[in-house]
Amino acid sequence: MQNSRNYSKFARFYSRMKLIETRRKLEMVLARLKRQNQDYALVPTMGALHEGHLSLIRHAQKDFEHIIVSIFVNPTQFNDPSDLDRYPRQLDEDLASIRKVAPNSLVFAPQITELYPDGLKKSRYDLKGLDTVMEGRHRKGHFDGVCTVVEALFRLIEPKVAYFGEKDFQQLQIIRLMVRDRSLPVRIIGCPIIREESGLAMSSRNALLPPLLRKKAARIYATLKTAKAKFGMKSANKVTDWVRKEMQKYPEFELEYFQISEEETLQAVKRKQKNKKYRAFIAVYISGIRLIDNIAL
Repeated sequence: MQNSRNYSKFARFYSRMKLIETRRKLEMVLARLKRQNQDYALVPTMGALHEGHLSLIRHAQKDFEHIIVSIFVNPTQFNDPSDLDRYPRQLDEDLASIRKVAPNSLVFAPQITELYPDGLKKSRYDLKGLDTVMEGRHRKGHFDGVCTVVEALFRLIEPKVAYFGEKDFQQLQIIRLMVRDRSLPVRIIGCPIIREESGLAMSSRNALLPPLLRKKAARIYATLKTAKAKFGMKSANKVTDWVRKEMQKYPEFELEYFQISEEETLQAVKRKQKNKKYRAFIAVYISGIRLIDNIAL
């Protein structure tokens, strides 16, 4: 079930910000912009907005007068039904947050049938192995679902530029590949990870953690920072072993994976090479809540 609301209910509160729930209304608004030769940017989200999402909107505002923010919890990218059920939905709060940051923006919050008129079917993509590691290995079919909904949004909205956060760096690289392979005329911009004061990467899932565990979750980023320092002196295998042992010190933590990868291919590092960019990726369960993070090395 999507967190959509009737437009008339919010119109008096969001008089300058447009909330659109149907493809037909969206196409009418976009047609006017196109007739005026106006370019616009897209910030795709699944809602439950936090400062990380708002930073993407701020980045878009620097380059574009017209911004579209999509809010859609995409069922086809969830391989665990309980994870989909738990995902926070709070459209009214999201609209208030967007209005403060970008009061002239357009928010597209469709029902499932608007993006999946023929039912919840996801396309298959040749992702050149980017989807077989880390998130793809542990969430079967996840990236086919991500690419299906992102491609649908791109073809419907036709933005000049789309903004994504580097917290989901694997997703970012996969979307870039999908855009190239499908010859979609949209430029993808990755934006830096936004962190809480403790260092914990901002995520909609953070709100599901009790305060004490949320505080302890900052250990994830602390571990990544130490791994980065060690990577300058030790092999990827030795750093990986250290991280696994470090995570075992915390009974609340369940390490799903830690991997040091080459940024372009996302494949695990076997031997460090000059002129290559590397990144460390991690996924941890804390009291059943799954958190991911990464750091450039």
